[in-house]
Parts: sequence; structure tokens; C-alpha cells
Amino acid sequence: MKVYNHIDEFKQIKNAVVTIGTFDGVHIGHQKIISRLQEVARQKGGETVILTFFPHPRMILHPDDLNIKLISTMDEKAERLANLGIDHLIITPFTRDFSNLSPQEYIREILVKKIGTNQIIIGYDHRFGKDRSGGLKELQHHSSELGYEVEEIPEQDIDDVTISSTKIRTAILSGDIKTAENFLGYPFHLTGKVIKGDQIGRQLGFPTANLFIVESYKLIPADGIYAVRVDFKSGEGNFKRADGMAYIGHRPTINGMSRNIEVNIFDFQEDIYGQSIRLNFLEYMRDDQKFNSLEELKEQLSLDEIKARNLLLK
Repeated sequence: MKVYNHIDEFKQIKNAVVTIGTFDGVHIGHQKIISRLQEVARQKGGETVILTFFPHPRMILHPDDLNIKLISTMDEKAERLANLGIDHLIITPFTRDFSNLSPQEYIREILVKKIGTNQIIIGYDHRFGKDRSGGLKELQHHSSELGYEVEEIPEQDIDDVTISSTKIRTAILSGDIKTAENFLGYPFHLTGKVIKGDQIGRQLGFPTANLFIVESYKLIPADGIYAVRVDFKSGEGNFKRADGMAYIGHRPTINGMSRNIEVNIFDFQEDIYGQSIRLNFLEYMRDDQKFNSLEELKEQLSLDEIKARNLLLK
């Protein structure tokens, strides 16, 4: 997949089959749109193009809303789209000026002049242009004049329960990661850099890798203990996967102040400080809780490990 960090980097291609959207999470509703995009591109002998935006439009249009959190970072989204076989990904910087384009300007200047769209595939009720005033009607109105075809994927074809990124975010925030996984089509994950902690886990016999999440907008699941699979790079430079249990919370037993993300990787001895690793969340096991002593905490962690190992055998 070719990635363009500005639409001006993109050179028109023959028979560009295009879809537009933020595609947060690239969930199974998005994947149905992508499948249709690829089907049409094959029929036309063309190539698939996704036009997406960064920062997310809500970050620009509502800058005071600090609660905006996204399922996927831009890198995660690009990785997912590449794995799905998209040919071209255009990442357009979303600015106030861009948001003020009229639907007509958007169609003429972006879709036709910049991309050379042959056919556009949009999801149900897709909106674009200033104040989100453009939609299927405007695309159809200009299609003959500007020489492109347009197709809308009906709501019922995306999913009977109307999958949305909002529903997935709500599930993740409540710890319901199984529902999130069902809607995403893959386990929700966090990617972070391993940093030095205070070694309390090591003292308890459960050493943890502490994660720093670079992207402040990345959605973090509910506090608690999770069964996870961890992707990391081994000392030989190969990517590996290991089982583990992750903790998210303020560590109330030791009166912790900041919210931590830690993972105990089972049967693991490698030094991964400074490395980026990925936590794939498989099961929510229990709430975060305060124990009367570190010994009580240690006993619970032993039970958590047994439960996590059993869950990960499934």
C-alpha cells in the first residue's frame, strides 16, 4: 500500500475507485465497504483509494473537548488498511479551511481534480463538506457532469445492528472487550513503549513491563485485569507473541497516584526496555481493587495468572 501524507503528493491514477472516511478502528462495517471497493476496482481494472483525515475532524472542530479518544492511532489504521489490501491511502491534514469547503468544492477540487475519481463508494448516510451538508444527493447530482459513478452501501448491508465506532468505544471504556472484538473483527490493542517502573511487581514475583502510550488521544480500556497476548521484537529481531496478563489502574494497594498500564508476560526473561510492544486484549478478568497488604495482592495475582493462562488456552 502506498501512503500519502498530503493529498498534493497523490498523482492521479486510471480508474481510481475511492471511499472516504475517518475509519476509526477499521471495524467490520468499514470492512464491508472496503470489500465492495475492492470488488469494483477488480471489475474496472482500477485501484483502490481511501481518503482519510488526521487529526480526526472532531479534534479540530471541537478543540476544547479533551474527552475525544480514538480506537486506532493513524499508524494502526494504516497497518490495518494495508493488511486488508488497499492500494492507496491518502492522509489529508484536517484543518479549519478544509472543513469549510462546500460540498461542490469538495467534489470538484478533491475527488475529481486531485484524485481523478472514477467511482466513489460511500457508507450509509456519509456526510462531507462544510457543516457536513454534502451527501449522496450532491454526489449523484454532479456525477454525470464530472464523469464518475457513485454507489452507497445500504445500512442493512453494513450490519443489522448498525456497527459504529461510537458503540465500540463505549464497549472498550466499560471493559466489554469481547463486544468490541466482535464489532472490530479483531482484538482491540494498545501499542506503547516499555519504560522503567518502580519494580514492585518484580518484588512480588510478577515483573511487569510498564507501557507509555505516546498518542494522548488513544482510547484506554476500563481499569482492571485482562488476559492478553503480547507482540514484541525478540533479541534476534524477529517478531514474537507471548501470553500475559495486563493491569490498568491507579494501584490502590500502594496508594498510586497516576494511572498505569502494565503487563506481566508469562515465562519471559528478555530485556525489552525502550521497545514498542503491542497488547492484544482477549478477556476482561476482574475489576481493579485495593488489598489490605502486598501479600494479599500477591495471592490474588497468582489466581489471576492461573485464570489468564486457562482463558488463553481457548
